[in-house]
This record gives sequence, C-alpha cells and structure tokens, in this order.
Amino acid sequence: MFKVKNIANILTLMRIGLIPVLIGLFYIEAPFSFITASILFLIACLTDYFDGVVARATKQESDIGRFLDPLADKLIIAAALIMLAGFGRISGLTLIPAVIILCREILVSGLREHLSTLNVSLPVTHLSKWKTTIQMFGIGFLIVGDALPILPFETAGLYCFWLAGILTLITGYDYLRKSLKHM
Repeated sequence: MFKVKNIANILTLMRIGLIPVLIGLFYIEAPFSFITASILFLIACLTDYFDGVVARATKQESDIGRFLDPLADKLIIAAALIMLAGFGRISGLTLIPAVIILCREILVSGLREHLSTLNVSLPVTHLSKWKTTIQMFGIGFLIVGDALPILPFETAGLYCFWLAGILTLITGYDYLRKSLKHM
C-alpha cells in the first residue's frame, strides 16, 4: 500500500489533486471561477516550491517524491495549457509558446529518464527556475484573463507567456546539448 510519509509528498499530491478542480472551474465560465482557478493554480505553483524546501530541510527526500514532483508539475501545466486553448483563452500564434513548453517538458523528461539509466543527472539550472516562475505567473494571469478588469492580467500573462516560451527554447536546447555527450 502506498503511504505518504512526509509533508513534501502531501504537498505534491495536493498539487495533483487540484487539477480536476482547476478543470472544473473552467467549465463554470464566470469571473469568480477564473479568479478562483488562477488562485488555485498559483497555490499549486507555490506548493511546487515549498515541497522541495520542506523535503530538503527535513531531510525527507524520497524516491516517490523525486518521481511525483516533476510529474505533478507537468500535469498541472499541461492541464492549464489545454484548458486555456480549449476555452479560446490562448489561440493563434499564442499557441506557439504552449506547444514549445509542452514539447520541452516531454523532451527534458525523456532526457532525464535516459540519463538516469546511465547514472547521470541533469540538474535544474537557474535559468530554468526563472523560466518556470515566469511561465507559472503567465499561465496564472492568462487564467484570470479579463475576469478581473482592475489590472491588465491578460496582457501581463501574454508577455510572461511569450517570455517563458523563449526561455523554454533556450533551456531546452541547453539540456539537450548537455545530455548529447552521454548518448
């Protein structure tokens, strides 16, 4: 039986558990639902940061955590991007960074999987952490869209999203370049 042994794994599982809620909120199609979905998405993003901090601080890093954490990240990002595209919140040229982000996530996961069989790690770079932060804010802002007209969330989201797409290309290339010498 699968047991959750530490708070970091609980945070990761919570992030996965928020995905159906996030998806459901899109179908309500009301300003409060998009605002709530954005807040939940950003909470999920914060748990991504804190689960790692907690695991390292309490020395409770685990194999299941190392597996689930990146999986949870990819699942919530993919779900949000698919919902944004499906509900027309991103379309046309704005789908380009979405496709780049999804392809890079699959590429890096595959590279890490292959390299792990060779006992080679592919550590996360600082630029990749910045990319992830900008990407998460961009997606969060795009989820809010024009539901909260006080601030230009949609415009800010588009700028962040395109910047994340560019940084995704750079970091994806960097990971590919570093891993090729091991293949």
